[in-house]
Amino acid sequence: MRELKVGIMGLGWAGGAHVEMFGKVRGAAVAAVCTRRPLTESAARRKYGLPLRVYRDYADMLADPALDIVSICTRSPEHAAQAIAAARAGKHVVIEKPIAMNWRDAQAVARAVEKAGVRSCVCFEVRFSRQFSAIKALVDAGKIGRIHLAEVDYYHGVGPWYPQVDWYMRAAGGGSSLLTAGCHAMDMLLWLMDEPVAEVTACATKSESPFFAGYEYPTTTVALLKFRSGRLGKCVSCIDSLQPYTFRVHLLGSRGTVLDDKIMTRHFKSPAASRWEPLGEPLVDSGDVHDLPYAAQFQAFVDAVREDRPMPRTDIGAALETHRVCFAVEKAARSGKTVRLPARAEN
Repeated sequence: MRELKVGIMGLGWAGGAHVEMFGKVRGAAVAAVCTRRPLTESAARRKYGLPLRVYRDYADMLADPALDIVSICTRSPEHAAQAIAAARAGKHVVIEKPIAMNWRDAQAVARAVEKAGVRSCVCFEVRFSRQFSAIKALVDAGKIGRIHLAEVDYYHGVGPWYPQVDWYMRAAGGGSSLLTAGCHAMDMLLWLMDEPVAEVTACATKSESPFFAGYEYPTTTVALLKFRSGRLGKCVSCIDSLQPYTFRVHLLGSRGTVLDDKIMTRHFKSPAASRWEPLGEPLVDSGDVHDLPYAAQFQAFVDAVREDRPMPRTDIGAALETHRVCFAVEKAARSGKTVRLPARAEN
């Protein structure tokens, strides 16, 4: 089969990582970029070591018949319109999170992808991390039994030292703590529990540190989720923490417990629940886009496109459900009231 050609929309922090990570994928190669930055094709070759076509206009890149996949790495408010345009142009699409800044636009993206019949991949790449892949396998195998309480929390200090903080801080740019970053933790919580959410309750607050004074929205959100069976979940989305990056997971089940990179389970031969066993996989412990498991995710996507089958783990359908819950959490935090969710999302 021929090599798939990829076009990258946006060459900021994430876009540069996408160029790098697609370079590690078998069966695809980055062939074009679209950027507002002053970049010549010779400069692009020197910087990335690739013969890239450089576009200034997104419509021109979408009209390139040589491109099979478009990867959208622009600022969050631009994602929805650009994803819809890519789908309508018949391009398979990779979308950085969030797919949209509101529920209506998120639904519109999903409808456009479905109508066009293209494959989709949303960058909830933590599902492809070694740590969470191992935890998911243990949960699905019943190693800790039936989970009754799951906590997945995101702690990160997104302050002036962060590359994109100038627009992250704006309500129209970052949107919320969850949309900016914490949606990764919510996505993991929903993936591990694998059950529809019945209702959410949430509160939000903000640090008094001057490092985060420029934020136009609450930077810490705590959400409590009740699943349809009555099981519970908790998700903290905190982007104003003064501590090392921490992606915390704590799963309590009827046969054992998972805590970050450790497990205690009655399936082990130890007679008492008094000792943790290591999972043996590295923690997700960095917010740098170059440290994220994009390569594994992009390989899965390229394989899915080449074999004409759905993207595993992070297609638009899975991402839409995560966004639906995130938007419900934001509504609950604003209103101070519990928000009940219908049984399933409608596009």
